[in-house]
Amino acid sequence: MKLFRYLAKEVLVSTAAVTLILLLVILSGRIFNYLGRVAEGRMSFDFLFILLGLHVPSFIQVILPLAFFLSLLLAYGRLYIENEMSILFASGISKIKLAGYTLGIAFFITMLSAAINFWISPAFEYKAQEITQEQDKLTAFDFLQAGKFEGRGQKATYVEQFTANEGWMENLFISDISTNANQQTPTQTLARYGELVRFPEHDGLQYLVLKQGVRYEGKPGTGNYRVTTFDTYAIRIEDSPSGEITDEKAQPTLALLNSNDPKLIAELHWRIGLVVIVPILAIIGLSLSQVNPRQGRFFKMLPAIILLITYLGLLIWGRTALEKQIIPLQYGMWWVHGIFGLIALYTFMMFNQVFARKAAKLPTTNGGSNA
Repeated sequence: MKLFRYLAKEVLVSTAAVTLILLLVILSGRIFNYLGRVAEGRMSFDFLFILLGLHVPSFIQVILPLAFFLSLLLAYGRLYIENEMSILFASGISKIKLAGYTLGIAFFITMLSAAINFWISPAFEYKAQEITQEQDKLTAFDFLQAGKFEGRGQKATYVEQFTANEGWMENLFISDISTNANQQTPTQTLARYGELVRFPEHDGLQYLVLKQGVRYEGKPGTGNYRVTTFDTYAIRIEDSPSGEITDEKAQPTLALLNSNDPKLIAELHWRIGLVVIVPILAIIGLSLSQVNPRQGRFFKMLPAIILLITYLGLLIWGRTALEKQIIPLQYGMWWVHGIFGLIALYTFMMFNQVFARKAAKLPTTNGGSNA
């Protein structure tokens, strides 16, 4: 039992470290993408971190099997390099028993992966979709900053400042393009005050109410302008209505089980695949981690990574093939797991020297005369 705890500590600590590193790499790329949306006024800065947090389980569901596989190679490789594995084998620990310990560690990762894939990730993705829809209802005026132009080209907005108590916009400038009889005409509106008014009881109806201003409408260079002076002017702002969340990533696993939609069936097999992959990779990692001190702990890392990339690549292709019904839905992606299950069995037999023992038991034939 002490040996199992020792091996589990070595592998799980490495798994946590590799998972964290890979997660930070993915999050850094997403942050730059979201910062671009914030700069364009399509997302509030506070919402950026909420959205990233809700997407973390979706990232981990793919990262976790990879991190466990790499950690198994690194942890066991170190034990071989430092001759700890030789001491274990000399103490009576068989490779079959070592495989049992490894599968015990893999069982913990498998259960964690199942919880993330089947429950946590879909729930978080659903919440992210809900918040995204709420964010899409916000208008450009919700992202305005005093003294800064928002927008680009002929569509731009400027607010000098906001009143301290009421939060009204003061000294507005709005440049836009109006469409009338299939003709687009630039417009510029200046107002002393502005306020965004919402009516939640009327399906989120919202207006921009401007006071004490003037509106110019016409094409530059033509001299044909229409000037409108107003005391109060209300502009209806179209919003994005909330729709049903149909993204397969956000669907509960139970809904996937009861669905006949190829996309939802493919998503179900993808979630199952990210769980089944863990024990198969555990056997492959156990077998390929065996190195001698002269080879170094990274000697078999390249073929192991090639197998891992091939495995994931076939799962991704299988998911696309299921969605397009290139592969019959009843086959799912079990054929991919079957192929790599056989590879895991073969590598373990090589690791356990099954073929070498069979060759040693074969009778030898001697030619020539008897002495």
